[in-house]
Amino acid sequence: MAKSILIVDDNPNMSSLLSEMLEVFDYESVRARDGREALTALEESKFSLVITDMRMPNMTGLELLERVKDKYPKLPVVLISGYAVGDFSGSGDIVKPDGFLPKPFMMSDIEKLLNSLL
Repeated sequence: MAKSILIVDDNPNMSSLLSEMLEVFDYESVRARDGREALTALEESKFSLVITDMRMPNMTGLELLERVKDKYPKLPVVLISGYAVGDFSGSGDIVKPDGFLPKPFMMSDIEKLLNSLL
């Protein structure tokens, strides 16, 4: 049985591309358009990994990260962004992602991420 990955991105083209990339490595994926849909999906199904965009309407990727880690502390969460992101190692109060993918990313970036987290 393939491991399932939750992709959270308000851009359907980006989530579709990421889903297709994950298929190459034999991972199934479920797509959510925002943090609310993602939280519902997490209640309904079991996932091995969450990959979320940082900038989305209704709930940012960082807010989703905090909610996921609060309820599912062992579930790895990876942030993706086309914007510069600050260092997550500073404050002890900040929930840190398990990985980060800067856009644009390549197949080799996805492969390294999957190998390191799963």
